[in-house]
Amino acid sequence: MLRTVKPKNARSKRAMDAREPKEIEDPRTAIFVRGTHTGEVVTSVMKDLMALKRPNAISFSKKNVVRPFEDAASLDFWAQKNDASMFIVGQSTKKRPDGMVFARCYDGRVLDMCEVGVEKGGYKGLESFKTPKSTPGHKPMLHFASELFTTHPRFIQLKSILMDFFNGEVIDHICLPGLEHVISITLGPAPATLSGTEPTEDDTKSLPLVHIRAYTVRLLNSGTRVPRVELTEMGPSLDLRLRRTQAADAELWKQAMRRPKLKKTDVEKGLGKRKKNLEVDDMGDLRGRVHVGKQDLGRLQTRKMKGLKAGFDEDEDVHMSDGEGGDEEPSSRKKPRRAE
Repeated sequence: MLRTVKPKNARSKRAMDAREPKEIEDPRTAIFVRGTHTGEVVTSVMKDLMALKRPNAISFSKKNVVRPFEDAASLDFWAQKNDASMFIVGQSTKKRPDGMVFARCYDGRVLDMCEVGVEKGGYKGLESFKTPKSTPGHKPMLHFASELFTTHPRFIQLKSILMDFFNGEVIDHICLPGLEHVISITLGPAPATLSGTEPTEDDTKSLPLVHIRAYTVRLLNSGTRVPRVELTEMGPSLDLRLRRTQAADAELWKQAMRRPKLKKTDVEKGLGKRKKNLEVDDMGDLRGRVHVGKQDLGRLQTRKMKGLKAGFDEDEDVHMSDGEGGDEEPSSRKKPRRAE
């Protein structure tokens, strides 16, 4: 039997409501965890990734004995305590040097994980590029350049995790000056065994490298309405090797992908399925269009008033014409009294 927690006061109730599943999710908070031994390279990479993720980033300064693929109980505890849905666990061992584990959570439980390794000589930090940096908290543009991101199961999972990690708040509109930086994620040359339509499970050494580059965007005058765009690399520059992966449980994935039913008020506001002949204007008012068939106005029922009776205008014109031609005084045109 599941344990249900009841709020003790209004403050705790608001905190519990804020953690409930939502149709439009909040920005994902990522926790950066250092293992028993990380090394200088992994520590620098995590520091640069945290700079791109701010302000939705939490850093654990102390070393922790954590092995996500063997036991994920620690990640579940930290996820529930900090209301976080992503983890970056850095760990460097002799068998797997310079490794990082990207873990994604749902409802306080680990959903899926993906381990990558930083290639030797394939890392340049933010400090190596003496160029302007993007403003913390701005939503980046993501660019994935490879057909394997849509065909190979491992790279499909990696793309989904990286999108959740770098993606910020869900927005509807954005102005051009708000597009400050681009994160490009490409793959190296793919072997012939991975180019087929039905990918198979291959050794990790045969998988292509994952190249991550970050650029700042400059909008220059072009003489037209569309500005001229220039990209300047700002760092970090990463070359990663895909290692171990853990797919999500089928039942937990089904719960994570489930969408709540929309209320009637949300549908009327245009948040749900769009209805025919209904639209919401810029002021937020719901406007509808009604199509009426052809009507016969001659048979239209109106109020039974004396002025609307047939022939009333003709009788009035006759009385007016009689009054204009006669010499009688106005008092003589009064109606005779009814005989008693």
